[in-house]
Amino acid sequence: MFKKQEKKLLGKEAAAQAGRARVQAKRGRLPGATVAATPRATRKRKAGSSDDEDADPNAAPTSDDDEDEKYSQADRDDFMPAKRGRRKSMAAAPRTPARGRRATISKGALTPATTTKRRMRLQDIQLSAAVSATILRRATRIGNDSQVEVPEGASVYEVARQRLHVSAVPETLPCREDEFAEIYGHLYNTIEERNSMCMYISGVPGTGKTATVHEVIRTLQENAEEGDLPDFQYIELNGMKMTEPAQAYTQLWQAIAGEKATPKHAAQLLEKHFSTPSPRRRTYVVLMDELDLLVTKSQSIMYNFFDWPHRPHAKLVVVAIANTMDLPERMLNHKVSSRLGLTRINFQPYSHQQLMTIVMSRLEGCKAFDADAIELCARKISAVSGDARRALDVCRRAVEIVEAESAREGGKRGRANEDAGLLVTMMVIDRAVKEMYASGNVAFIQNASLQQKVFLLALRAAIRKAGIPEVSLGDVVFVHRQLCQMHELAIPTYDQVAKICSQLGATRCILTESSILDVHQQVRLAIAEDDITVALRPDPFFQKIATS
Repeated sequence: MFKKQEKKLLGKEAAAQAGRARVQAKRGRLPGATVAATPRATRKRKAGSSDDEDADPNAAPTSDDDEDEKYSQADRDDFMPAKRGRRKSMAAAPRTPARGRRATISKGALTPATTTKRRMRLQDIQLSAAVSATILRRATRIGNDSQVEVPEGASVYEVARQRLHVSAVPETLPCREDEFAEIYGHLYNTIEERNSMCMYISGVPGTGKTATVHEVIRTLQENAEEGDLPDFQYIELNGMKMTEPAQAYTQLWQAIAGEKATPKHAAQLLEKHFSTPSPRRRTYVVLMDELDLLVTKSQSIMYNFFDWPHRPHAKLVVVAIANTMDLPERMLNHKVSSRLGLTRINFQPYSHQQLMTIVMSRLEGCKAFDADAIELCARKISAVSGDARRALDVCRRAVEIVEAESAREGGKRGRANEDAGLLVTMMVIDRAVKEMYASGNVAFIQNASLQQKVFLLALRAAIRKAGIPEVSLGDVVFVHRQLCQMHELAIPTYDQVAKICSQLGATRCILTESSILDVHQQVRLAIAEDDITVALRPDPFFQKIATS
């Protein structure tokens, strides 16, 4: 027992002598300099480490915390040298070896983990610089596109109508710089590293989702042509252009291999293609627009498209666009939604300021509108839906009204006279909005019966809840009865609700499935949701139901 204590004392004395020797050596190299006490974390080294062996081969290991913890506080007070007073004061709160290692790393020691993190941060800095340069080019391009000269022989009204047409999508979309930068950054990094990923983009209709993705793809293709990015193949699939969801397999395989195949055979070929490594394979960027229409009962199509990017050698980027933000959680099971990943981008509806910017960017250099008229249009549309396409339609209709009045007055075409009132004013915008929303659908909804209005609100609520444009009649009946019970209305039976559904279907206000006449019958709206909002807004009772 005494021999063991003697060995421990000798080990402590040797450690103290080694520490004093190192201090004297440092003072010898730097005359007149004072040596500060070394922090405990930096002194913690494992026995036999390369740093300690290079510094002093004769030094005994002094950083074994497991051995230090065997001694009591009295032993440390008796045998610690005076030069190590700082370590003596810190002994009251012993640290584990893990804490010591973390402290050493924080002091600047390079490990594989920290090297990887620093390399990732460096890549992020380079990527953000590339994205900033791209956004700067977008801003310059927006200014150049907006300053379009009026062609000779065409009136100002004709030019305004052409620019305000919905199909005339500009190369760059204003007010979507942040979304563009985020999508561009993810795709640029993935294509550059030849990896795979899934991205989910959501937002209500008319918020520029598809147009922004198209602009990102055009920019990436320009980068590939300039040699900044590896070559990739862009493939676009649209659920609205398919008679059945399984055609997505056929179209994707035809775009990749140039061969036609049945959906079942194409799915097998695609499975083999993305599971087999190929060093010469290009990266595939697949845009799946209108994802809501590709959801099936078995969800096998969604699962395959979201699972293929997780294959080690797939080199597949899937960009899915839908109108519902939480479609994966509502319609897809956990097995499918987990494959989608966490890269999700939501497009918010346009505000009135953003709508003003969009309309004014298209009318730059075309003096056909009063500034207050554009602001009124933007505020009216943003209060209903925030749909940019609807704002463009209203402005285009206002131009047509002013053009017709100018022709009747015999004024010169293409030269708007402010004194004669030939500009698009607030009164013209108000008239155009009333015409736009005072259609036959709005008039029909306003003159419908009480239960028919409740049915339309129930159908809209069921569609929004499901996240897809079609729902079963049973779901609509359930929501209809709930609304009646909440607002103290007469609760109809199932047969009564089915009769209301058939009446609305006969007027083509809704579309119903004729082959099935039970609770599984599929129902969808044949009119815009904005028409329901505008038609029922004057009635405070239905406004209360709509917001419930």
